[in-house]
Amino acid sequence: MAEVVTTKHINTELKAAPESSEDAEGVFTGYASIFGNVDSYGEVVVKGAFAESLREQPSVPVYWSHQMSNPMMNIGKTIELREDDRGLFVKAQLDLDSEMGAQVYRLIKDGRVGQMSFAFDVEDYAMADSDELGPHVELRKLKVHEVSVVQVGANQATELLDVKDRVTRVKDSHAISEANEGKLEKAARLIGEVLGDAQDGPDPEGDEDDKDKDNDDETAGGTSGEKSFDPDAALAAFHITITEGA
Repeated sequence: MAEVVTTKHINTELKAAPESSEDAEGVFTGYASIFGNVDSYGEVVVKGAFAESLREQPSVPVYWSHQMSNPMMNIGKTIELREDDRGLFVKAQLDLDSEMGAQVYRLIKDGRVGQMSFAFDVEDYAMADSDELGPHVELRKLKVHEVSVVQVGANQATELLDVKDRVTRVKDSHAISEANEGKLEKAARLIGEVLGDAQDGPDPEGDEDDKDKDNDDETAGGTSGEKSFDPDAALAAFHITITEGA
């Protein structure tokens, strides 16, 4: 499959190295990925998914919220990056000479941030199903580019933008029925509304589509006539559609 850099985040407990520790100031630990659980994309990262990537690149940069185009957001590097039974364990050294690195370290110590994320390419995956997890996408081989400390609000936008991109990728790589293709288009439209996408103008197909749109809003967590939106519900519905159309 074509490689497309994407991101995934989890709630995790970031721990700053205690003052009594032998570790240098600015060191923290956490998990960038957890194995075996279905996330809001309907995906499951399996143990061993990072093995080859870690052999090729045992250390990666640490960024604030995946802002890889901004060198000031490169706030450190991993000094330990490995798989254990739980997931992708991270031990990182932040650059405290960097204003942003020092600020992020203060946020971690104060408990004001509690999520990590990683940017990656999917190199191997498969559709799977089980009694415990239900239908899901099994991520079997991932190439890690960086890990990030992230906030909830900012990263939700990152995930939603990635889902819009997945509409195109899924349509290009799967045989999808006409009915399910329509569902994907509606999912993309809803996500565009949440992100304030100015390019998504009024629907030219008229009142019937407006009724459908209202129903979709309700499914995604809002009510007819409102802009309320539940990102997790929309992401889950999106992946169910992918599974049905695969």
